[in-house]
Amino acid sequence: MTTAQFDPSGLIAAPLTPPPSKSDAHRALTLSALLGQAPRLSSGGKLPNDICVLRDGLARLAGLGPQELDCADAGAPFRILVTQAALRRGESTLLSGTARLGERPHGPLLEALERTLGPVGFAARWGGSPWPLAIRGIQAPAPLARFEVDGSQSSQFATSLLLGAAALHLLEARPWEVVLTGAPTSQGYLEITTRWLSRAGFRLETTGSRVAIVGFEEAQLPPVPGDWSSIGYLALVAWRTGGSVRGVDLEAEHPDRELLRILEQAGLTWTPSREGLTVRGVPSSGISADAARCPDLLPTLAALACVLPGPSRFENVSLLRAKESDRLQGMIDLVELAGGDSSLDGEVLEIHPGSIPPPELRFDARGDHRMAMSAATLAVLLGRPLTLAGAEHVSKSFPGFWDELKHAGSSMTLR
Repeated sequence: MTTAQFDPSGLIAAPLTPPPSKSDAHRALTLSALLGQAPRLSSGGKLPNDICVLRDGLARLAGLGPQELDCADAGAPFRILVTQAALRRGESTLLSGTARLGERPHGPLLEALERTLGPVGFAARWGGSPWPLAIRGIQAPAPLARFEVDGSQSSQFATSLLLGAAALHLLEARPWEVVLTGAPTSQGYLEITTRWLSRAGFRLETTGSRVAIVGFEEAQLPPVPGDWSSIGYLALVAWRTGGSVRGVDLEAEHPDRELLRILEQAGLTWTPSREGLTVRGVPSSGISADAARCPDLLPTLAALACVLPGPSRFENVSLLRAKESDRLQGMIDLVELAGGDSSLDGEVLEIHPGSIPPPELRFDARGDHRMAMSAATLAVLLGRPLTLAGAEHVSKSFPGFWDELKHAGSSMTLR
C-alpha cells in the first residue's frame, strides 16, 4: 500500500479533465464486442483499471477453449463477465479477483442465471474462499427466454442480464426479457444500460419492471462521454480554486449529474463555457441526497458537507456498505477527520460541519478509489495537508487524478 503526502496549499485556477465514464464504457465495450465494432474511448492518460479489466476479459471470452479472467476489484466488470461467460457454448471459464470482490453480493445474479440457463447446461461453482468461480457455458437455447432477478441490492445484476439478453437475441433472433423483482435500486444506472442498448440498435419494450429486447437493427455506437462520478471531485476543486472542468457533457443522462442540482441546493452556481464547467459562489445551506439515486457521488458529497454552513442529510445509506469498502463508515470517518459530527439513524446519515478543522489530515482509503479521492477533495476544501494510505487505488476509476491536481498546483510525495 502506498502512503502519500498531499499538500493542496499551492493550488491555482486551472482546467481539469475527467476520465471517460466507467458506467458508459462498460456498456459500450460489451456491446462493441457483441457487434464487432471498435469502441470509442477518449482519455488524456491511462484508462481506468475497471475499464481495462472488462476490455481484456471480453477479449478472452471471444477466444476458444477454457479461459481464466482476473477481475481484480472490478465489481461491475465481474458481473458483466459472469453472464457473458455463461453464454459461451460448452466452454469453461474461471474468474478470480480480490478478497473484497468475493465478499460483495453476487448471489442474485448467479441465481437468475441458474433459473433460466441451468436446464441447458449452465453451472457456477465457487472453488475456494471464494475464488475461483468456475462457470460452465450453456449447451443449447434456453426453453424460456426470460431472466428474473432481485434488483434491490444492485442495478448491476439487471445490467449484466440485459447485456446477456442482447447477446442471446443476436444469436437466436427471438425476444428476450429481464424482469426485476423487489424495489430496484440505482434506477439511473439501469437507464444507462437501456440507452446504450437503444443506441446499438436494439428495440426495447419496457413495461413496469419488465424490459424486453424484441428487435435489432445495428447502429454505430457513439463515443463514451466524460465520467460524471469523477467530475464531482474536480468540480469541487474547481470551485475552491476558481478553475474549470473540461469535457463535461451536460446532456449525458448519468445519475451523478445530480451533482449540479445539489450544488444549487447549497447555494452555489455552475456555468458551462468554452473553457469548461465552472462552479462559483458562497454556500448558504447544507445539502440532501439519496444513495439510491447517485450512490457513487455520496462520499464526494460528504466532503462537501464538511464545509457547508448547515447540516446535510443523506438517505438510503446502507447501500454504501457493500461497495469496494464500507463507504458509509468511510463517510463517517471523513466527517470526524474534518472536525465535524455525524449521526446515523437507520437509513439516514446527518452531517454537522465543525468550526475549526485540524491542522493536518490522516486517512486510510481501505482499498477504495472513491474514498481516496473524496479524502483528497476534503483536503482541498479545508486547505489542509493530507497523509493518505492507499493513494494508488485511484487507478480503478481515475488513473490521472493526482496528475490533474498536480496540474492545478498541488504537490504530492510518496513513501
